[in-house]
Amino acid sequence: MSAFRLLLLVLGLLLPLSAQSTAPTSPPSTPTLVSPSLDPLLAGAVAAQDPTGTGGPGVSLQIRTGDGKQTLGSAIEIMLLMTLLAMAPAIVMTMTCFTRIVIVLSFLKRAMSMQDLPPAMITTGFALFMTIFVMRPVVGDIYDQAYLPYVENRMDWREAADIAGQRMNRFMLAQTREEDVALILELSRTPRPATAMATPFHVTVPAFVLSEIKTAFQMGFVLFLPFVVIDLVISSILVSMGMFSLPPVVVSTPLKLLLFILVGGWDLVVTSLAQSFAP
Repeated sequence: MSAFRLLLLVLGLLLPLSAQSTAPTSPPSTPTLVSPSLDPLLAGAVAAQDPTGTGGPGVSLQIRTGDGKQTLGSAIEIMLLMTLLAMAPAIVMTMTCFTRIVIVLSFLKRAMSMQDLPPAMITTGFALFMTIFVMRPVVGDIYDQAYLPYVENRMDWREAADIAGQRMNRFMLAQTREEDVALILELSRTPRPATAMATPFHVTVPAFVLSEIKTAFQMGFVLFLPFVVIDLVISSILVSMGMFSLPPVVVSTPLKLLLFILVGGWDLVVTSLAQSFAP
C-alpha cells in the first residue's frame, strides 16, 4: 500500500494549488470512485474536476440576453455548424451554380470524344472553384449583412437566418425561369405569391435546379454543333475514299482538339459560364 499511496501523492502534487484550495468541504452528491480513506490530495484532484459539485460537465443553452435578443449557446452553435457541414455537398449542388458548370464541362468532354480527359476529379474541382468565384458576391453579402451582425449581437439568429435566406432566394430566382417556378407551385399546390421574393424556399430550390439543368443542356447543345459538323465531314471523306474500316473518331478527335485550341475554346467556355450568371 505504501507504493500506491506514494503514487497518489505524486498525482496530487502535479495539480495546481488552486485546485486544492477550491475543494468542497462536503462530499459531492454524485457517486465517485474516490474512497474517503484515500489521501486528501486525491480528493482535491477530484474536486478540481468538478468544483461546482453538479456532477460533471453538461450542456447549457442560453436563449435570451440582457438586451432582449435571442442567441444560441456554444454547444447548439457547434451542433448547427456540424449539421451545415454534413449538408454542404447537397447545398453546393442544388443552391449554387455548380450544377450548370459541371454539366457543361461534361458535355464539352463528350463533344470532343474525350470522356476521360480531363479526368473527372479535375473537372469537378474546376467546377467547384468556378462556383466559389461566381458565388463570392452572394457569400460576401451574407457575411456582411447576416453573419457579422449576429456575431456582434446586433441581431438575433432568426433575423440573421432570414436575411441569409432572402439573399440566396434572390440569387436563385434571378437564374430561374418563370415557367419552372409556376410548375413547382402547381405541383406543390402552393398559392401564387404576390411578389417574386415572396416565393417559398421549398419552391425556389427545385425550380432553380430544374432551370439550371435546362440552361446547361442548351449550352451543351451549342457546344456540340461545331464538333458534330467536323464528325460529319470526316465521316463523309472516309466513306468517299473507301476507308470503311477506319473509325471516323480516330481522325476527327485530333482535328477537334486542334480547332478547340486555335479558337481558345477554354477561355470561351469559362467566359460564357461566368457571364451567364450575370444579373
